[in-house]
Amino acid sequence: MHDKLTVKVREIVAGHFRVDPQRLTDESRLRDDLGADWLDRLELMIAVEDQLAGLEIADVDADQIETIGDLTRVIESLRKRGAALQ
Repeated sequence: MHDKLTVKVREIVAGHFRVDPQRLTDESRLRDDLGADWLDRLELMIAVEDQLAGLEIADVDADQIETIGDLTRVIESLRKRGAALQ
């Protein structure tokens, strides 16, 4: 069973790359499995920020994202940092 964030991230990625979300796993690689170039990755980060209110993924964080699991972990980390600052 996946948590809400994992499901949401997979839905965003699936919508962006027009693939079935059931096909995606935490190990799915943005470049190798989904064919994402740098522009696709940038557009994906913008889509994530748009759909997850209050989230801003810095370039340094985005550069570390290779898989869907990486993306989910970065979002979780940003949310925790944001909660700690409030």
